[in-house]
Amino acid sequence: VALGPLGPALGQLAAHRGEAVVLASGDPGFFGIVRALRERGLTCVVLPAASSVSLAFARAGQAWDDAMVVSAHGRELRQAVNVCRACPKTAVLTGPGAGPAEVGTALAGWERRLIVCERLGADDERITECTPAQAAARSWDDPSVVLCLAAAPARSGRGWAWPRPPRAAGGWGLAENEFDYQGAVITKAEVRALALARLAPGPGTLIWDVGAGAGTVAVECARLGAAVIAVERDPHRCGLIERNAHRHGADVRVVAGTAPGALAGLPEPDAAFLGGGGPAVAAAVAELGPPRIVAAVAAIERAGQVRSALAGAGYAVDGALVQASRLAPLPGEAHRLAAASPVFLLTGARP
Repeated sequence: VALGPLGPALGQLAAHRGEAVVLASGDPGFFGIVRALRERGLTCVVLPAASSVSLAFARAGQAWDDAMVVSAHGRELRQAVNVCRACPKTAVLTGPGAGPAEVGTALAGWERRLIVCERLGADDERITECTPAQAAARSWDDPSVVLCLAAAPARSGRGWAWPRPPRAAGGWGLAENEFDYQGAVITKAEVRALALARLAPGPGTLIWDVGAGAGTVAVECARLGAAVIAVERDPHRCGLIERNAHRHGADVRVVAGTAPGALAGLPEPDAAFLGGGGPAVAAAVAELGPPRIVAAVAAIERAGQVRSALAGAGYAVDGALVQASRLAPLPGEAHRLAAASPVFLLTGARP
């Protein structure tokens, strides 16, 4: 019986009395049919073949214990692409409408190389290495496996867990001395920690850091597994962002330009952090409708304006005045509390 659409085929299997054999490509327990069978209450003995992901990395001559593996087959392409944007080594299981061309198109602006593996295991198997732009410009067989790799081969530690956890060793809300900021405005650790809680960065999400300064929020979001775009108008600060990202092993795409104009054409974010630009930038970002917007505002007058801009775009706005005092030494092994500048942290969420 040719299965055809999965739903009716599973119904036939569930109604069958006696034994049945299901033939599926790849490893049926790895993004395969085993989960669907068990959800129907069907017990099964699995005789696996080599998974298409294992074959793809074998053809590429690459280890994959340090890779992320995602599926866009019958799933949302956006999340898979965001993992490709964030991670140096990703395998994507593709499907109709979410193939190598669509992956290549979505990776415009990120330095990646692709290895497209078509008809793995067949006599006419085809392995093609190309740029995202080249992948976007041609047609491919469905389904396929796309390996998305950093443009320059990166040294990586031996994998110890799969999928690899987000790179957040040491936690988040890093101390200021963990960053090179050379006179740039830097978001203090206490503010950053609360902002990260509101932004909720993680694998599969895309975060904008607008008015990024030295890129502290951008780098921390990337360390938690998110894809990140940092927008900054000052060339010197753009260099700081790149150096801080390199220092922490984070992949941050830097866009040099002044918001809101510099935001045109960028892929829409799941959340945006606004470190500068005031109400005009808040209104421009809100018009795009990301689920969450977090704005750090130092000036009392601007806090109300940014809140009004978000509320006017239909966001439910919450906020807090973040005031932190840190221990500072005094003579005689005593300490005092040294206050940092207070910051309004406004959070807009789509109802």
